Amino acid sequence: MSTVHVVLPGGVDDPAAPSGGNVYDRRVCDGLAAAGWPVREHPVPGSWPHPAAPELTELAALLAALPDGATVLIDGLIAVAAPEVLAAAAPRLRLVVLAHMPFGDSDAGLRPGEARVLRGAAAVVTTSRWCRERLISGYALPSARVHAAPPGVDPAPLAPASPAGTRLLCVAALAPHKGHDLLLDALHTLTELPWTCTFVGSTDRDPAYVARLRAHPAAGRIAFAGVRTGDGLAAAYGAADLLVLPSRGESYGMVVTEALARGIPVLANDVQGLPEALGAAPDGSVPGLLVPPDSPALAAALLRWLTDPDLRDRLRHSALARRDGLTGWTRTAELVGEVLSRVARLAR
Repeated sequence: MSTVHVVLPGGVDDPAAPSGGNVYDRRVCDGLAAAGWPVREHPVPGSWPHPAAPELTELAALLAALPDGATVLIDGLIAVAAPEVLAAAAPRLRLVVLAHMPFGDSDAGLRPGEARVLRGAAAVVTTSRWCRERLISGYALPSARVHAAPPGVDPAPLAPASPAGTRLLCVAALAPHKGHDLLLDALHTLTELPWTCTFVGSTDRDPAYVARLRAHPAAGRIAFAGVRTGDGLAAAYGAADLLVLPSRGESYGMVVTEALARGIPVLANDVQGLPEALGAAPDGSVPGLLVPPDSPALAAALLRWLTDPDLRDRLRHSALARRDGLTGWTRTAELVGEVLSRVARLAR
């Protein structure tokens, strides 16, 4: 195996700013190394995907210093912001873009650069099948060059379910696209029912948005837990009956499989890659509820969950069955490694 150079955002290992993208990058790097790949990591500090000029200069110097023919796996958060830099490096490097999401869908200013970067890459790895299809259709990419490597999940102990199912958990950075406002609006219609809800996630992304959440009429019954990792995050899952993910968009949704690994059903919006992450049990049953991305639909689903013991039992049974079919991070790294090997063979 030839050396793979991995270009990562500078804060990939910052425990104060966890994200699904950072976790994915770290686990893939570690998985490739465990599989025998010589891995050289190159963290690039910067405000990606909106870097300053010196940060682009640093990236260009990094790529210029790599040997001719080197295989380079570059995080899409960096790649979409540097089309000129990557175009200059592409003739002599084997560039593989790791696309966590279609950035151009949420930021039109990034769309031209994203198109140029993805079309010029030797291959593209996406973090979900939904993202793969979206990039192929959105940018007219050859399907043979775009490959899905969905996130894995670590085995975890079962979370003990409470009979009434009143313990709700939302794990997501507090930012508008994650939809906490939709969830608060839904919960505000259910004040006569007994429930608790914990928000686990960074409060630093959008302070004004967080202030609006804290001022919401339903916020008095919300525990704003902030960032939790390791044992703290495991404890939050262990004390939950239902994971609620009201995101307006999600390329995959790693917290969904983290909950399922503990036998916890999921209530999520039926958008983008979330149905893929939720999946189905071997008998075809869905281990949760998927609803349109609006507060009335969330409220109706929560009402069903809180008042229908038979529904809770069915969803818990399905979550336990789905748990047995989840794949680990070793498989994710294998899929990425297969793409890197294919790129190397084609270059030869």
